[in-house]
Amino acid sequence: MFPDLIKIGDFTVHTYGVLVALGLIVSYITALYFGKKEGIDSKKIDNLFTFTIIGGIVGARIAYVIEHKDQFNSAIDYIAVWKGGIDWFGGFVGGAVVLLYLIYRYKIPVLKIGDIAGISVVIGHGIGRIGCTCAGCCYGKPVPPDSPFKDLAIVFPKHEHTSAPSGIPLYPTQPAEAVGNFLIFGILFYIYRKKKFDGEILSLYLVLYGIERFLLEFWRGVTPPIPALGITWNQIVSIGMVVAGVLIFLYGMKRQHNEAV
Repeated sequence: MFPDLIKIGDFTVHTYGVLVALGLIVSYITALYFGKKEGIDSKKIDNLFTFTIIGGIVGARIAYVIEHKDQFNSAIDYIAVWKGGIDWFGGFVGGAVVLLYLIYRYKIPVLKIGDIAGISVVIGHGIGRIGCTCAGCCYGKPVPPDSPFKDLAIVFPKHEHTSAPSGIPLYPTQPAEAVGNFLIFGILFYIYRKKKFDGEILSLYLVLYGIERFLLEFWRGVTPPIPALGITWNQIVSIGMVVAGVLIFLYGMKRQHNEAV
């Protein structure tokens, strides 16, 4: 893998950071593109995007701290993101809370913003997962020698900036999620052109990504399952995403039917 994109003496540019930044830029451009289609002022999109990202970073860090308490020994460790990590689902929740507040403040139709957010988030997330592949974070479980997936396994070299265990064939969870997200983006982009009601894209994003992440969690080696349930808390959130997506879709279909009548 390539955890360090540029290294000159003590100066290092990490590949993960560059790709996460690229993902944010692509998400922002995507949000502006679809915001224009929905007739929403670009300045409002700017504010929504900026403050949602801040809320997402805070939420992602809080979730990571809760999940990895053993890694923190002092107060400064809790805010030193560069020494630890972030959790995507925590970022999703934190960003969603801020986004909903701003939608209420600006009085923007929530489902229109939901459609923009769904298609914008998934493309940036896919690019970010390529960064995870380079950094070795969010790595998979060891692949058994007799597994049919052994030829797809990733073996990370030993490196000071790589989180994954070195020299062990691991399930390729990061590139698998990246590919899945790019496929979801393609589906949403195609359906957006024929969107029947506000909330349709959001609902499909929640269902498709929720299913993808629920299944990938069985391969991931980062989050331990909850003993009493046998599944991770990420899978619980994934189930919630799917349920919410189905409810939004049914609501949109019913509303469309009533308007047609």
